[in-house]
Amino acid sequence: MSERADVVRVETTIDDREGAEALARSVIENRLAACAQVGGPHRSLYRWEGEVRADEEWKVVIKTASDRLDDLVAHLVEIHPYDVPEVVALPVVGGNPGYLAWVRDETRGGGPA
Repeated sequence: MSERADVVRVETTIDDREGAEALARSVIENRLAACAQVGGPHRSLYRWEGEVRADEEWKVVIKTASDRLDDLVAHLVEIHPYDVPEVVALPVVGGNPGYLAWVRDETRGGGPA
């Protein structure tokens, strides 16, 4: 896909609820996202440093305008406690036009609101 959608959903995980809420609050306060939802706990199984691990994690789902994605990813990588945090973006290809406009509008501005 050569063009980005106007809005993207970004997902990340972290090892506790307080950390998940801190990540969510930080991206909202910095106008890098319109909203973020915290869910969990979830059981994550993965390979790290040559061994299979299983840990409890919390998921943060973040909605932002696509032109804010690079700044959002950089911010998450900077503040996240993991060495290599999961930060993946999925294009939003449709939905409620009013909601999508709200997401774009909320990510505008020159810094924290």
